[in-house]
Amino acid sequence: MITLHRIRAVACSRWLCTYHIKFMGINTPVSGETGHCSPFFRKFSTSTNRHTIMPAWVIDKYGGNEVLRFTKNASFPIIHYPNEVMVKVHAAGLNPIDVTMRGGYGAATLAMRRDPLNINQSGSEFPLVLGRDVSGVIMECGLDVAYFKPGDEVWAAIPPWKQGSLAEFVVLSANEVAHKPKSLSHSEAAAIPYVAATAWSALVNTGGLNKDNCAKKRILIIGASGGVGTFAIQMVKAWGAHVTVTCSQNAEGLVRGLGADHVVHYTARDVEVQLKSLEKFDLILDNVGGDTEKWALDFLKPWTGAKYITLVTPFLLNTDQLGVADGMLQTGVTIASKALKHLCKGVHYRWGFFAPSGPALDDVSEMVDAGQIRPVVEEQFIFSQVPQAFLKLEKGHARGKTVVNITGSDGTP
Repeated sequence: MITLHRIRAVACSRWLCTYHIKFMGINTPVSGETGHCSPFFRKFSTSTNRHTIMPAWVIDKYGGNEVLRFTKNASFPIIHYPNEVMVKVHAAGLNPIDVTMRGGYGAATLAMRRDPLNINQSGSEFPLVLGRDVSGVIMECGLDVAYFKPGDEVWAAIPPWKQGSLAEFVVLSANEVAHKPKSLSHSEAAAIPYVAATAWSALVNTGGLNKDNCAKKRILIIGASGGVGTFAIQMVKAWGAHVTVTCSQNAEGLVRGLGADHVVHYTARDVEVQLKSLEKFDLILDNVGGDTEKWALDFLKPWTGAKYITLVTPFLLNTDQLGVADGMLQTGVTIASKALKHLCKGVHYRWGFFAPSGPALDDVSEMVDAGQIRPVVEEQFIFSQVPQAFLKLEKGHARGKTVVNITGSDGTP
């Protein structure tokens, strides 16, 4: 749980810097003493080696794996705002959303988020860099960044509307970044941030769980052998919950090793039949969607504040098909009608979404270093093998994260 005292402390250290001098119109990245608040003076960058291009994997249009293109001439990212940091990428993690984004899923909503005033032309997001997880080292900091300094090892979950981590450098807001767990290598660390931020948003922000209220709660995770599921098992188990999961029979060893108390095999026989013999749940996290929500809510404890949270929502699909305005309207009607329908039965229906959060990753980092959470890495690739990594992910058989090592071997920067 992030206490009020912690929120204030993090806010002060991450975003606030008083009595420093700002020069009119200049947001120049700085080095040397960058990242420290000086009452009277701020050094600007004195580096003479200013990059203009970098190697990266990009797409120039939406499509299949054939649209992936390696270039050594990708535009070098620039710090535009005083609360931003530049990270040299050491390892990147791929997620299913990278495959769907490659095909154009969510393009309308993400375009609005990148360009709310609709100033730029359609397709201005290209060349687009994918990759939602990053582990690396801070290279430069904006003027208002006090929580980090050059040389710090960090990790982050990159929002889908920003350029991703399949590149040598990436620029992020400082409140999206956290210090990397000391116990993990960059390759291991790159397997966690995006699924951690997604699970944290769903279970903590939407579900109301925290380390102080989770003890003895009964939680069901549907589709638990994927990235979000494997992280969620470890997090709520570390907080004292009783965890039941659904997964394929060949994933039982994995989920039990992560702490699952009871495993229901959806490949063995009907999941509903198996769940009927169990005590009802305080919270259900659904990573599968589809017809699942037609029966899953029946297994919540009624009139106790129990919640069903699904990560499979029609929000982006609606905006892709209907446009932003009509899509958001349709989405609002759908969620409101479903929430009201199930509230009448004594349970809460909610949608969960990814939300970037450096403070949340700070807490996750502590749990990792305490041995409560470990990365689940399916396979590692070098930078020149990004297309192969996408194909591996696209097959959908992975029971862990696909990690790309950006630096250090065979054709990497």
